[in-house]
This record gives sequence, C-alpha cells and structure tokens, in this order.
Amino acid sequence: MKIGIFYGSSTGNTETAAELISENFSEHDCTVQDVSSIEPDDLLGYDFLILGISTWYVGEAQDDWIDLLDDMEGMDFNGVKFAIFGQGDQLGYPDTFQDGMGMVYEKMIEGGGVALGFTSTEGYDFDESRGVIDGQFCGLSLDEDNQGEMTDERIESWCQELHDQL
Repeated sequence: MKIGIFYGSSTGNTETAAELISENFSEHDCTVQDVSSIEPDDLLGYDFLILGISTWYVGEAQDDWIDLLDDMEGMDFNGVKFAIFGQGDQLGYPDTFQDGMGMVYEKMIEGGGVALGFTSTEGYDFDESRGVIDGQFCGLSLDEDNQGEMTDERIESWCQELHDQL
C-alpha cells in the first residue's frame, strides 16, 4: 500500500509525530513530506493519506497549511482514504483546540475523501473544537504542551486502529 504522510510543523512537534507514525507503517511504501515543499497535486496518487496539522493562535491553521488548504479547493479526493493527526494546546486555547484538524477534514470531505481514525474526546479538557465531528475527534489529537507524556502511546494505539480499518 502506498501511504503519503504530509505534515506542517512550526516547532517540530508535528514533524516528530509524523516520523513516529511512519515507523508504524514501515511495512508499506510510505512517504513523509513537509507540506511547505509540495504542490496540491502531490497529495494525489496514494492509497492512503495521513495528514498532520497544528492549530495556532486562536483557531488558525499552521502557516504552511494556510495556502495549501486554499489550493485544495475543488480537488477530487473521491474515495481517497485519509486520516488526520493534530497538535494543539487544550488548556491555553480551549475554545479552538484542534480546529486545524477540522479544517483539513472539511476540505478532504468536500473533495469526496473517506475519513478514518476518529478518536474519543475523553481525557481532554477543552470547551469547543472544529475538530470534533459527531462527538469524536476527526483524527488523533495530540497536545505536547499539556500531555506530551501520552503522545507515544496515543500514536501507537491510533496506528493500530488505522491498520485494522485499512
């Protein structure tokens, strides 16, 4: 299976998570790329996409994702399976925690993509999130600022879930 892992990272946390996720898919043809160095069409041609984004300031997409999300408007992701992982600060920004995941989810669904890897909101302390769809996160929620010690276990568990869904 050809897997594309695409991430945007300002502090390195999302990049580190992308690398850890790729290790869990080492038996596949797996490409890991920073979205700052791609064109929108580079997202095409994969059997499965794993997309990593962090939320910045008050509900904004990570800088490298801003233009890409605009450029993804109207792209055909019909039937493309995808999963999202996000970085956020649930205590510092409880009203916009993981909004970036929601932005990517919306764009992929608009293009016909098929979302995998939803996770529970239990164990998090936030008020609102664009990344919550039908009571669950639309992907893997990571918070290095407040729950960094849980990241490795969350990634491993999520990747196992994705293997089962594929």
